[in-house]
Parts: sequence; C-alpha cells; structure tokens
Amino acid sequence: MAHLFQVGAGSGGMPVLDMLCRDLRIDRVTLVEPDSFKPHNVERHVFPPSGIGELKAVLAERWLKERRPDLDVQALPVDLLDPDWQGKIEAAVAACNLGVCAADNEPAKYHFDALMRRFDKPWTLGEVLSGGIGGFVHRFVPGGPCYGCVASHLKRDVVVEKPQSADYSQPGGAVAETTVPAGIASIFTIAGLHAVVTQELLDNRQQTSDNGPLSLLLTLQQVPEVFPEAFRPYRFRIARSPDCLICRPADGNLASEDLDAALTEALARLGDG
Repeated sequence: MAHLFQVGAGSGGMPVLDMLCRDLRIDRVTLVEPDSFKPHNVERHVFPPSGIGELKAVLAERWLKERRPDLDVQALPVDLLDPDWQGKIEAAVAACNLGVCAADNEPAKYHFDALMRRFDKPWTLGEVLSGGIGGFVHRFVPGGPCYGCVASHLKRDVVVEKPQSADYSQPGGAVAETTVPAGIASIFTIAGLHAVVTQELLDNRQQTSDNGPLSLLLTLQQVPEVFPEAFRPYRFRIARSPDCLICRPADGNLASEDLDAALTEALARLGDG
C-alpha cells in the first residue's frame, strides 16, 4: 500500500489524482491545494459548476471519497510555501512513498523539489505547454538531478515556444496574450501520460538514479519552427549537473548567498523568452 503526496488539484492535477487513486495500491493521499474553484475553471475541470466558490481541496476530497470510500484523504487548503504549515507538510512528505507535483508556478516547483530531495522520495511533474501544443512529464528519483538541472537543460537545448513578434503596424492596437489556455483534451492527454509515469514509481520501477532520470515531451500539434509534426514523443535523459548550486553535494564552501543567487538566476532564466 502507498501514500501519495500531491500538490495541485487544478485542471491538470485533478485528473492525475483521479487516475492514480483508482489504483487500489494507493490507500492514503495528502493533497495541498490553496485555491478556490472559479467560474473560468469549469470548462477545463472535472468539478461541476455547482462547486464554484468552494475550495478545490474540499472538492477534491469529496470527489475521491465518492469513488474510493476506503481512501484516507487529508486535504490541506494551504499554500505549499506557507511557513506556518511547513511542519505538517514536511511530516506528510516524510511519511509518503511518492510525490506528484501539479503546481503551475516555478517557486512551488522548486520548493516541492527541495522537499522530495530532503526526504529521498521519488516524484513526477507534468507540464502542459501554452495553447495545448504538447506537454512534458518529468520523473525524478533520489540521487538524480533536481528540477533546476532538468529545467535549465530543457530551456537551453529544447525550444518549445517562441515569443510572438511585435506588430508595429498598429501601435495603438491590442497587445496579444503571451499564453493561451490549453483545451481540456490536451490537458487530459498529458495528465494520462503523467499518471502512467507515476505508476512506474508505484510499481517500484525506475526509482534509482542508475536507471537515469527521464523527461518525456509529447507533441500534440504541428507548430512551424517549434514542432515539425504532431503526436510525436521525445525522450530526454538528463544527467545531474556537477555545477548545480541547488543539488550538488555540499562541500562546505557553499554560502547561503550563493544558493539564493542560483535560485534567482534559475527563476529568471525560466522566465525569459
């Protein structure tokens, strides 16, 4: 039997949680999700319109218990980074067997990664690209590269989105949005892949760094200068970076300001472009 620790029950996180918790080997879930269910969430979410205004954590717990009455669910409607809740969050991570990150912001992903590495837990992360053109699923194992290593490598070597050129012909015109919401079909496709990769960890497979970390990219649309064809999978084996200030072994010479600078640079790099 297994204890799953998950952050995020949004449009991508909830279908992953639903699929995983239908596996009877999971008998306990701790979910961290601070947001409430809003009207604009309805078209891309499993929750019904009647849930508008309620906390997603509460809706998720109800959803799971309706399908698995035997499931032990602890829903925490708090921010993962809330300092007042770190003790309880760390206790849940220490007790879990594997983690799922479905957070949609970089600070939460880095914090989740730090928690998983501190307690030597395997975990997975799913990311749907803007407009639903494709998505990534990453698997992390104890002793392997951190999220910073993987994100830095992919940002540097794998171009998945290009910024739209400014239109100077209409200086007074509307500014185009830089991101486009993905449709529910794209979200559920990547969520299904995310669940399959996570079940590998549940099967006690691919849990050591000897097997190598894995990042999967699945294209869902053909996009000129980005993806040459739709429905094509790519696999990336990314080694742990010996120069990573986040996860490299401590040598006694790493100052706290160096680590702060590394995190700042990583977040800035991911925000470029």
